[in-house]
Amino acid sequence: MKPYVICLMASSLDGRTHPSRWRPKGVGGDWFERIHDELGGDAWVIGRVTGSEFAKGKPYPETDAKFPRENWIARRDAKTYGVVLDAYGKIGWGRSDIGGDPIVVVLTEGVPDSHLAGLRAEGVSYIFAGKSGIDLALTLDILSRELGVKRLLVEGGGVANGAFLRAGLIDEFNLILSPAIDGARGAPFVFDSTEADSEQRAPLTAMTLESTRDLGGGVLLLRYLIQNGASK
Repeated sequence: MKPYVICLMASSLDGRTHPSRWRPKGVGGDWFERIHDELGGDAWVIGRVTGSEFAKGKPYPETDAKFPRENWIARRDAKTYGVVLDAYGKIGWGRSDIGGDPIVVVLTEGVPDSHLAGLRAEGVSYIFAGKSGIDLALTLDILSRELGVKRLLVEGGGVANGAFLRAGLIDEFNLILSPAIDGARGAPFVFDSTEADSEQRAPLTAMTLESTRDLGGGVLLLRYLIQNGASK
């Protein structure tokens, strides 16, 4: 069964997600982690670029070992899992968890065996969700079947968020909106795409504002429920 998927992001009024660029400085506070905890997901997911910010290791060394392209789960007893989309196995982790949440990497079948060996050596779980590209619907199905994930938080970056949105998989969007503006080119957006996906539109048929919460200092939490139709 597909998990209930909530996208949680924090942004400036112009939809940018790097607080260091916002003006005025210092607005927004540390609400993201608090709202993350309140939402109570069984797992959260980020893309490769965001995932790389948490990595402490280097690319894994070559090996003669061979591994089947089968899901490998190091831990099944965690309360929460940190899921990272890394289609081609670019991240050398140097750790097995993020903030105490065991890492689960989503791969494609084309990753080298040396990468699988490195993940196993570090106790990093991995699943396969496609031959050459990640199938997000399949990813959700595997997380549900393998780890019992019923509630998943999608938390960036913009390309990963956009991929889930265009796949029609997001059920709810929670936006922490800060009274600041970026106002310049180059910063990532809440939802974005690669050049190849730039003409693809999300199958949204309705968005309903479920609640508005004043977090103080001009910061708002906007909660939208999303209806998706067939992709076009």
